[in-house]
Amino acid sequence: MHILNPNQSYTFSKLFELRIEPEDLVSEFGYNLTRARLNLPQYHGELDRLEELRSRIEEVLPYVSLVSETSRREVLISQVVLDIVHYTKAQLRIEYPIKVTEQLQGYLDYLFRSPTELLVIEAKREDLDYGFTQLVAEIIALDQWDRTPEQSVILGAVTTGTVWQFGRLSRKTKEIEQGLNLYRVPDDLDPLMRILVQALIN
Repeated sequence: MHILNPNQSYTFSKLFELRIEPEDLVSEFGYNLTRARLNLPQYHGELDRLEELRSRIEEVLPYVSLVSETSRREVLISQVVLDIVHYTKAQLRIEYPIKVTEQLQGYLDYLFRSPTELLVIEAKREDLDYGFTQLVAEIIALDQWDRTPEQSVILGAVTTGTVWQFGRLSRKTKEIEQGLNLYRVPDDLDPLMRILVQALIN
């Protein structure tokens, strides 16, 4: 029983709007989904701008309304994203268009590319659950994309700006893990940044 019409075209954002459960979408493409606390590798070097980033976010939070996705991206997510570039020197593409099939296409909010790794971040105003469905579609697309490096694992994150959740795809086994652990900004900024940086310098 297919949940997607094989004769219809879908975008990543359309899959979000359809309110499809992550498990259902994953099995549609021949993958498996498990939920677990992910013990993701963390960067152990110095993050010289971490406290500055935390201070900047804490300073503006009382004065900014975060009701729109745009405000969350401008005020919270973009600051984290730019510091990832600072630490990793990875290439950053924003609203990057990708088309693998008619069912796996659309824009990636943030796509990082280092010489050996890709990392995708999906920004959502709210609703991490169905936001994770969209992230699943994006990391499956990257798994099947002919321009993805030979990395064995593809890591992605979905975020509202204040809360981050990770998904990890093991390419050999077609297993996708949904992280049960949530990272909150600014409280969990240290482990969050260390995971994001490490993901691009493997």
